[in-house]
Amino acid sequence: MVDDLTAEQQKVDTDVEAVKARRVRDRDRMDQGLITNPKDLERMQHELESLERRIASLEDDELEVMERLEEAQAELTKLEGMVAEAEEQLAALGETRDEKVASIDEQLASVAARRGPAVEEVPADLLALYDRLRDQKGGVGAAELRARQCGGCRLGLDASELTRIKGLAEDEVVRCEECQRILVRTSESGL
Repeated sequence: MVDDLTAEQQKVDTDVEAVKARRVRDRDRMDQGLITNPKDLERMQHELESLERRIASLEDDELEVMERLEEAQAELTKLEGMVAEAEEQLAALGETRDEKVASIDEQLASVAARRGPAVEEVPADLLALYDRLRDQKGGVGAAELRARQCGGCRLGLDASELTRIKGLAEDEVVRCEECQRILVRTSESGL
């Protein structure tokens, strides 16, 4: 918009200058006595009056364009400030994101380092099941059975299922009927 208004202002400036140049040229011709015919002289005076009106009209147009250009430039400056502020915020958010990602990566590395020795004693088939469930269930392959409720899907287990689980050996793998996660039995399971 600013570019369009700048171009429009330049065009109006050019038009004003062209009309003023014509007025000066015609006035000089009259002042130098180059027009001697009374009818031509009268026509030339009417033309000069017409040129004066045209100059006044073009100057009014020029002022209007200048006002619109000034408003557009002010709006552009405001918007550029907003863009700069948004870019600063975006950069700050990017830095914060990068810091958090680095922190999460460190935590993941720490967990992976601790997980290594812990999984050495877990049977390969159970570990494969857990890893598959973890991939399917958004990172949670096993959930605590607490107060007769699955910690993964948060649904309560019915009495018959609890009785069945209670009768199983401690080392037997138990899975939630609803979400299929591995249930980890503890003293708080409610069995």
